[in-house]
Amino acid sequence: MLIDESKCIGCGNCLDYCPMNAIALDGDVAKIDQAECVECSVCLRAQCCPTDAFYRPPLSYPRTLAWFFSDPASTHPSTEIPGRGTEEMKTNEITGRFPPGYAGIAIELGRPGIGTRFREVEKVARAMAEFGVEFEAQNPVTALMTDPKTGALPSEIHDLKVLSAIVEFAVELPLVPRILERLQELAPAIKTVFSVDLAVRCREDGSSPVEGMSLPFSLSLNGKTNVGLGRPRHN
Repeated sequence: MLIDESKCIGCGNCLDYCPMNAIALDGDVAKIDQAECVECSVCLRAQCCPTDAFYRPPLSYPRTLAWFFSDPASTHPSTEIPGRGTEEMKTNEITGRFPPGYAGIAIELGRPGIGTRFREVEKVARAMAEFGVEFEAQNPVTALMTDPKTGALPSEIHDLKVLSAIVEFAVELPLVPRILERLQELAPAIKTVFSVDLAVRCREDGSSPVEGMSLPFSLSLNGKTNVGLGRPRHN
């Protein structure tokens, strides 16, 4: 995103709209720090500028990735899914992505206000690849990997900042504690915030397969339980 300095009147109305704090006044005009801008389009959609000084120039790779990963109105070309470009794990009752005996794990790096660079995403992907996990095919981070077996991402995108990105995979249930322990070990080296989603199918008696597991992270009290009202495509 750019600001047409010939239109900007330096009113500062736009400063509070940027979720990355990438806009600042420089003398009598506002400017956008391109290293911090994630192309989320909030400033443009908010129509906060009284002179319509904001505009998006033609984007090229790898800058286009920032737009795909940060603007909820954009669609990832690799998945044809809008937003962050991945189908929610909570639809497992319909999609059957994670069968009995498996867990789905999603590690989301970044949030509005801090974002993440792909260098941090690769750190997590490489650590998870050590367990031989199956990265989710319909996920834009997986589509970027130069080698899904190692979790490696292209070197030219390491410094690129996005609002958030999700590393997502299926894994056999017995590996869940070890994977979470590895994440706990890795956390101090991750230069952003991250959250962990854990999805499993309940047993026939309604109990959870992770009950009784010794986990390094406590499960959130507001965890979601899907009651199976969707029309399953898989058993």
